[in-house]
Amino acid sequence: MTQPGSDKNAMWSGRFSESTSALVARFSESVSFDRRLYRQDIAGSQAHARMLAKIGVLTQDDAAKIVAGLDAIRNEIESGRFEWKTELEDVHMNIESRLTERIGDAGKRLHTGRSRNDQVATDIRLYVRDVIDEAVALIDRLAAGLLDLAEREADAVMPGFTHLQIAQPVTFGHHMLAWREQILRDRARLLDTRKRLNLLPLGSAALAGTVYPLDRHFVAEQLGFDGVTENSLDAVSDRDFAIEFCAAAALCMVHLSRWSEELILWSTPMFGFVALPDRFCTGSSIMPQKKNPDVPELVRGKTGRVVGDLNALLVLMKGQPLAYNRDNQEDKEPLFDACDTLRICLEVIAEMAPHIRVHRDACRAAAAKGFSTATDFADYLVKKGLPFRDAHHAVGAAVGLAAQKGCDLSDLSLDELRSFSTLVEKDVYDHITLDASVAARKTYGGTSPEQVRAAIARARAGR
Repeated sequence: MTQPGSDKNAMWSGRFSESTSALVARFSESVSFDRRLYRQDIAGSQAHARMLAKIGVLTQDDAAKIVAGLDAIRNEIESGRFEWKTELEDVHMNIESRLTERIGDAGKRLHTGRSRNDQVATDIRLYVRDVIDEAVALIDRLAAGLLDLAEREADAVMPGFTHLQIAQPVTFGHHMLAWREQILRDRARLLDTRKRLNLLPLGSAALAGTVYPLDRHFVAEQLGFDGVTENSLDAVSDRDFAIEFCAAAALCMVHLSRWSEELILWSTPMFGFVALPDRFCTGSSIMPQKKNPDVPELVRGKTGRVVGDLNALLVLMKGQPLAYNRDNQEDKEPLFDACDTLRICLEVIAEMAPHIRVHRDACRAAAAKGFSTATDFADYLVKKGLPFRDAHHAVGAAVGLAAQKGCDLSDLSLDELRSFSTLVEKDVYDHITLDASVAARKTYGGTSPEQVRAAIARARAGR
């Protein structure tokens, strides 16, 4: 019979009389995916060691050995010389075991006053915080690119759509500013998530706190947290911050997916509104004429993964009692996938967006179809004194005639337009052209080139 404590993972095996099954070891290990937390794990351990020395639980010499040993282990990992061992289960045990190999008993003292429960909760918060900071930087880059594109195309007329039917003329610059508004709200949601996650759980230990007089606020300051968690039970079992991040990431991806759908449509010959740079497209193995918008298609496809990651975390947490449960090991793969997917999608869209080439003539020609200035004709009649509902009816009849003749409203003769209302005068043509339509929409936030440029100026001024 196997002797007690003979398990390879001697860090917790004292209670057990036989070694862990090799199958169970393979089934339960997490180091294959949680090793990416090594930077955060090392930073947390170094702060914990400094704090233990500060309160007299560790000697200054032991703390210095631990900090230096962890620096050396980080170098081993980043140079590819570190041996990750599945039998040590996770990133925490692998690093601690290697630390003890390097510095002896001082390494065994590191875990005083903490548990893997509060350790991993700290590591994940640090990791998500780093990802949020990266994502915000990418969003800033993307928003700046959209601003440049909007300025370049501030007066380019294109059709605006509702129900994917031509509705009213807008400017391409205005459309790009709409995209920018969406991504800035995503930025705000990520930063709001960051505020709530930026509290230190370390010091909560397994679930009940610890008997050691830990200075949690010292560790929080060392690691850049705004404060410490209030309740040890909640702190070790909380994954709200991960769910909230995935929710913000999923919504951000939904916005990128909507943009991608528009770019895919706009780049087809049927629309012809834009051309994507060749370096962001691919060809066909059989059809030599093809230029496929693979980047927006992949962004649209990857959106489903992040939405799925969010759902996975929600379902993971829905039945868990307090406090920590091993189920929570399953939080990392969907969380990491959401992190990776959001970052690469933001990066590629931020790189591509400023280089989108707009085909102004095609956009304008499309805006001239579908009677997009019909509302302007109705507004013209209202200004002449006709009630809006009567104006709406009259213009609808005029649209019917134009459709029958296969021409635009502005191509109907004055007599034809007057047949729908005697209020029509020669100046009607000053109101129902594309340029007149967009220029007239000068309300704050409107589509007129004047308002688009004003919005750009406010954005550049940080207002």
